[in-house]
Amino acid sequence: MSVTDWLVLVLSMVGIVAYGLYKGRGNQSIGEYFSSGSSIKWFTIGLSIMATQASAITFLSAPGQAFTKGMGFVQFYFGLPLAMIVISALIIPIYKRLNVLTAYAYLADRFDNKTRLMGAALFMIQRGLAAGFTVYAPALVLSSILGWNIYHTNLIIGILVIIYTVFGGTKAVAHTHKLQMIVILLGMALAAVLALRALPHSIGLLDALDLAGAMGRLETVDWEFDPNSKYNVWSGLLGGFFLALSYFGTDQSQVQRYLGPQPIIQSRIGLLFNGFVKIPMQFFILFIGILVFVFYQFSAPPIYFNKAALGQAEASPQGAALGVLKSSYLETHELKQSALGNYLNFKEIGDELAAIEMLAAAKGYQVEADKIKEEAVAIIRAQSPGAESNDVNYIFLQFVLSRFPVGVIGLLLACILFASMSSTSGELNALASTTLIDVYQANLRPGQSEKHYLRMSKWFTAFWGLYAILFAFFAGGLGSLIEAVNILGSVFYGTILGIFLVGFFIRYIRGTAVFIAALLAQVVIGLAYWLDWMAYLWLPLMGAALVIVFGLAAQYLVSRLKPREKVA
Repeated sequence: MSVTDWLVLVLSMVGIVAYGLYKGRGNQSIGEYFSSGSSIKWFTIGLSIMATQASAITFLSAPGQAFTKGMGFVQFYFGLPLAMIVISALIIPIYKRLNVLTAYAYLADRFDNKTRLMGAALFMIQRGLAAGFTVYAPALVLSSILGWNIYHTNLIIGILVIIYTVFGGTKAVAHTHKLQMIVILLGMALAAVLALRALPHSIGLLDALDLAGAMGRLETVDWEFDPNSKYNVWSGLLGGFFLALSYFGTDQSQVQRYLGPQPIIQSRIGLLFNGFVKIPMQFFILFIGILVFVFYQFSAPPIYFNKAALGQAEASPQGAALGVLKSSYLETHELKQSALGNYLNFKEIGDELAAIEMLAAAKGYQVEADKIKEEAVAIIRAQSPGAESNDVNYIFLQFVLSRFPVGVIGLLLACILFASMSSTSGELNALASTTLIDVYQANLRPGQSEKHYLRMSKWFTAFWGLYAILFAFFAGGLGSLIEAVNILGSVFYGTILGIFLVGFFIRYIRGTAVFIAALLAQVVIGLAYWLDWMAYLWLPLMGAALVIVFGLAAQYLVSRLKPREKVA
């Protein structure tokens, strides 16, 4: 990168940390530290919720997802607006009425302490691991640019986020989220414009859409009901609804945004704003990946987008074999490029038969190129055992580094790092609040001073930051980050949601029964994922349903054994 890019990047990062520390100053109690305050408006709440969900994973991995597999991933979000309506109408009033600082404090009030600990533990396991992904994503950026060791970069990124999360609290997180999200959206809009301008002069937007559609990248909606298909309308509407309902309705990293003293209308509007803006935003980010895909149909792509791993393999004894594969890959790409150019020309003059023949030839060359790439990846992984099995997370990054003008590169990289800091800070703050209030204060050290709890909350924030850094060391081998983090959530969110749905709507089921049901449901969901019974988006629905069914059965048995158990 140029000196200008470095200046933009460093000044942006320093500025956002300083802004967060300034906005978070003056916290005197855990209520202030973990609550966003009455001054937080719906716009800030909405952008903060979006920023926590839209980490650097979104802006690095989503364009690569569209590049390799098309726009179908957007169906993942189809259930989100409906989930926001349900949470706004039914769940927020319950939290507001109880005036709790964590979602899991509700479980103690409704059930008992062991159920509260169960919900908190499931959240902490899942969210602590997910925070590792959000640390790894920006570390991937810096390590690619600087050639640094990924472990050292994970450590630097993690510590930077820990600093302003520890000293700022939720208020700092919410305000920095607002600023970060605005800059991120502006940066991605700029990326779309520059990606479009990078296309050959003879290729306009309509030509790009035609080409992307012909190559199978614009298939956005799949109406087939197939439990084994990752993304279709039904998995998005049903599975996505339950996943979003759990994430935004029971995950402390989201719930803490609207547990503060701000009016309920502000929380509701903030949630609805997120629900109805998220799908267009995600569509837009995926569309950037489509533009990058079209660009690389007419400009030679690297055989592997992870330059560091590729360079290491080229310098190895297998470098000569890799060079041969690179030459074959380039030759195949040139043949495909020629076929696609002819396809567009024949389409323009109305020769549909010739256009179809050229398109078939181009697809054949693509299949051949994919086989060559597989051989190259095998060599790369043999020389770098820790290298990812695919390079989907590097595609957009390398496009930015190689094609964008001076200054803009620094801004877009700052956007990606902002996204990571946004998401990770929210997650660490939520983990710390859950650990302090639901575990430490409620069970280990009740009755201590506010000063004591405030000090411990900062230590817990630092602990979870280090935990996330540790897991980030292992995140590189899990493929597409945006899929990996959502798969992780799907394995746990169904059980958590089931506990809360029982609490909200089925008064018959009591603490012991729901605790047993949650344990059994989580075991079944773990087996379902391990044995690949269905696509991951269906797991939250299955988990919630199992908790309810097992809970009804367990309550019947418990009632027979303990007919006088008091209703919570």
